[in-house]
Amino acid sequence: MDSFDIFKKLSVGAKFKKPEKIAINHEDDKSSAKQVKVKTVGDRVPEALSTFDMMKKAYSLSPILMENLNKSGYTVPTPIQTQAIPVMLQNRQIFACAPTGSGKTAAFLVPIIHHLNKPLNKGFRALIVSPTRELAKQTLRECTRLCEGIGLRAHTFTKINKDKEKFNPKLAKKFDILIATPNRLVFLLQQEPPAIELNNIEWLVIDESDKLFESGVRGFRDQLAIIYKACGPNAKRAMFSATYTVEVAKWSKKNLDGLIAVTVGNRNTTTTTVEQDLVFVGNEEGKLIAMRDLVKKGLSPPVLIFLQSKERAKELFSELIYDGINVDAIHADRTQQQRDNTVKAFREGKIWVLICTELMGRGIDFKGVNLVINYDFPSSAISYIHRIGRTGRAGRSGKAVTFFTNDDKPMLRSIATVMRDSGCPVPDYMLEMKRLHKNTRRKLEKQSIDRNEIRAKPHRYNKPNADIKDPASSKSTKGSNDKSKKVKKNKNKNLESIIQVDQTSKVDKKRKLNVSKERKIVKKIKKSSS
Repeated sequence: MDSFDIFKKLSVGAKFKKPEKIAINHEDDKSSAKQVKVKTVGDRVPEALSTFDMMKKAYSLSPILMENLNKSGYTVPTPIQTQAIPVMLQNRQIFACAPTGSGKTAAFLVPIIHHLNKPLNKGFRALIVSPTRELAKQTLRECTRLCEGIGLRAHTFTKINKDKEKFNPKLAKKFDILIATPNRLVFLLQQEPPAIELNNIEWLVIDESDKLFESGVRGFRDQLAIIYKACGPNAKRAMFSATYTVEVAKWSKKNLDGLIAVTVGNRNTTTTTVEQDLVFVGNEEGKLIAMRDLVKKGLSPPVLIFLQSKERAKELFSELIYDGINVDAIHADRTQQQRDNTVKAFREGKIWVLICTELMGRGIDFKGVNLVINYDFPSSAISYIHRIGRTGRAGRSGKAVTFFTNDDKPMLRSIATVMRDSGCPVPDYMLEMKRLHKNTRRKLEKQSIDRNEIRAKPHRYNKPNADIKDPASSKSTKGSNDKSKKVKKNKNKNLESIIQVDQTSKVDKKRKLNVSKERKIVKKIKKSSS
């Protein structure tokens, strides 16, 4: 069976049922870290602590910090927190990889706040680098909650031009924690004199490290090199991400002394609380039909829809806005204020469906997202993991639907493998597809597929073959032919009358011109004779 037969059979859509949950016996004496398979690599790895009370006793965490954790909803530490917090509390450098929505932000904020303890007016002593401004603002909100009553102050850059004019080393002494994106931070570091100093940095956290370590236009590897030099050699480094990449792992082993690598569950997998569906739609026109079918069946908001480019996000928005859906779009062409307002409205439930690009696929925590739709097939397995990671967060259930066409066939095997590793049943033929070479896979990841414009196109009428005649419809065709002949005759008569009117009007105009000329000549002759 070739690929054409396979896709033909899948034209209705392949739906996979949600895997059954495995009951975990909480009465077991084993820690939650062992139950979820937390793997650690390194020398003298600290013991995993299954409760915050155990962390408080072992490392003398402040009562105010413990109270802020309870207020923020952290009653029991997640698997990544059970291991990452003790590692960082012992001033050990860490490379952590855990699924989306597993509490990585609190895993590095708690030990940082404990180490800084109180404000010293020395300037920034901790730096957290995020790939997007939305993620930086989200981290700032979480940090502000946990620092309440302790006195530590966190800061992020809002408008770069104002920060360039107003921000200086004296103003920086008022803050303790800086949360920034790479480009803005490097811009301020390269001013003459530098608008910001990072000499006193004690902890440097790289959030979404796999994205920041990417090479090329989409990555921030060059910017990270400048930031590392500005922080100095004494800064402790921590890498956190939802996906594992070989490049980050190799760099961490080479450059981080006494490194401890922590991995929760299987690498590059999604949470088991997300029901994942693959739907074959044939071509680009089929996507819009499949999307409107989902709308007719009934969507349970809030819903996120991912597309590969801002142009396509605009096109889909212009289509869905007329379907009676409370929808909006967020992409790089919108101003920061517009993006902030859109995110705020989506969080408050004023927007039910949010159309977005990869911009929103990194670290953004929308509580209660019920459905993620991959309208455009993700370019890599890592992109797929981060996209559907916007749902099923913090133990909640969610659903992810991914449309795919014939053009997406090369990357289908990698997505099917992620689904299988996450516990979802997958057809055997997808896993038996030819594995792509590394070089071709990287090219496909960097170059997005050229897709047709998203718009409702009317179906073209194909004229039937003149040689094929239907005997059953011969009588009706005769009558229709007679009518068409009469219509043509009437049309010809109308055209002839229109032409005749035009010709007579032209003749009348010429006659009038000649008469006026003759009159002018007569007047001249009379004047000359007199």
